[in-house]
Amino acid sequence: MPSPYPSVHGAPVTTPAAIRFDQVSLAIAKRPILTDLSFEVPSGAVLAIVGPSGSGKSSVLKLINRLWDLTPGVRVTGTVWFGSTNVYDRRVDVTALRTHIGMVFQRPTPFPKSIYQNIALPLAIHGTPRAQIPERVEAALTQVGLWQDVSGRLHASALTLSGGQQQRLSIARALALKPAVLLLDEPASALDPKSRHTIDELIQTLRGHTTVILVTHHLEQAREVATHIGVLINGRLEALGVPDEIFRSTHPPVAQYLHHAQ
Repeated sequence: MPSPYPSVHGAPVTTPAAIRFDQVSLAIAKRPILTDLSFEVPSGAVLAIVGPSGSGKSSVLKLINRLWDLTPGVRVTGTVWFGSTNVYDRRVDVTALRTHIGMVFQRPTPFPKSIYQNIALPLAIHGTPRAQIPERVEAALTQVGLWQDVSGRLHASALTLSGGQQQRLSIARALALKPAVLLLDEPASALDPKSRHTIDELIQTLRGHTTVILVTHHLEQAREVATHIGVLINGRLEALGVPDEIFRSTHPPVAQYLHHAQ
């Protein structure tokens, strides 16, 4: 059944695919970064994008919520769809788009404010009624497994948290806005094994109700948390399928990458 998605123009839309690329290419200063990408991410799926360093994995995420907009010399061709909305339509409100498509980066990005304000402030800016904010803050922190750790010190600086806690706070801040899509750019690569495991468990809980697109260098993470895996090599999508299909692939570029990466 099609899933409802908020429109960045104000009217609801429905689609079975959360994100779709239709012959999308990206070049910077005339240098090709991504070439002719066409794929769909089903609603509620977890897509892990893997591939060698420099293949353009993070560039895919930046295309989805238009983080390339202010970079000089960028040229995007093709169409990126969020529901039935063309992300690069001139009428799109980019701020609204980024509310519905959250993003978490490789390094934790806590605001230099209290733990509470890190989540409450974006909620207030986006119009959440004041009376609902404490409940939403608690729900977001609970969702990422932080509530028990910080409930007694919500007004302490977020910068006093450990690196793993700061990253979970960054994810909680994104999830508090209830995005339809969550983009994760190697969210656990700089963390200790215990923190990585916690984030992997969190991603698994999002399956089925939040669409997740995850960039990772860790093949075992992709195998464990993803419903689908895409293999990006030299800016081209060489394979896309469920994990078992990908890890059994005999397509030469994919097989060679997997052999060297495992």
